[in-house]
Amino acid sequence: SKLTNLGHLEMTWRSRVRFHPLLVRILHKSRLKYYGKPEKKMDMPYQAYFEVADGSGMMSMVLWNSLCPKWYHSMKVGTVLLLAKYAIKSSYPFKTHPTPGDSQMKRFATIEICLNVRDPPTEISIIPEEMVKPEWGLPEVKYRFITRSELDDLPHNHSCDVIGLVTFVGRAERARKREHSEDFWLYRWAHAIDGTSDQPFILELFATSQPDVFERIHPMTYLVCTQMRVMTENPSRTVYLTTSNESQIFIKGWHKGQPYTKDAKVKNFIHWMESQSEADQIRKTVIGGYYPFPRPPDSFLKY
Repeated sequence: SKLTNLGHLEMTWRSRVRFHPLLVRILHKSRLKYYGKPEKKMDMPYQAYFEVADGSGMMSMVLWNSLCPKWYHSMKVGTVLLLAKYAIKSSYPFKTHPTPGDSQMKRFATIEICLNVRDPPTEISIIPEEMVKPEWGLPEVKYRFITRSELDDLPHNHSCDVIGLVTFVGRAERARKREHSEDFWLYRWAHAIDGTSDQPFILELFATSQPDVFERIHPMTYLVCTQMRVMTENPSRTVYLTTSNESQIFIKGWHKGQPYTKDAKVKNFIHWMESQSEADQIRKTVIGGYYPFPRPPDSFLKY
């Protein structure tokens, strides 16, 4: 059938009711959001954002309600989609935006693609990677991996991706989303090393929409965290990384087929790990317990 592209959609969406099918690749994926309220009777009050791209640029795509449990886990970073009978709306102004791996890519920020179960009922098809043709011009997924030796020079709130060997993972903890709120964030602390520094990555990992991964993080696994944010703890200047709304976390058993396996820094890390003694690394690992962070000063006077 005749296809359109994201750039053409932005120019013509106000003058059209129906749109030609779209062929796009998913570059970023947000956590699943539940927006149900007691006074509103909705069967499936779920929502998830994706950033999708074709040869013309990148645009937000929103998956709504009962389509979320059906499609969310199938729509991975790197997945190619054929979309038909979708809706176009003005962008929601307060949503978060991931930092694209390709800084040259054009972003269409005024509108977003809406995938609904009705009005109109969206038709979604996943195209297997082996059937994707180069002439379609779909961009590859790009990352912003950093090493531990580079971390201390990065500014506060900088977005990056990391890979490391887990040497410590703490117990799951809870923090209130707001004061006096009954809703909580679930998170845990982890340390990971990559051989470029004596210091580990200090990672504050909030539970994303990947509970199977979050619960299985353990020492000696290769941990990949994408779309992390650099946080500088003053006055100690301690640097750590925290998850964002678009973060994805992967451990052993989940790496196969992921786009980041082609990244040069990921390959360098694997090469370093192959030169290490597993027994030496196991002796340095710790699991569980209370992890106070930021750490208190050495003496009460400094405190």
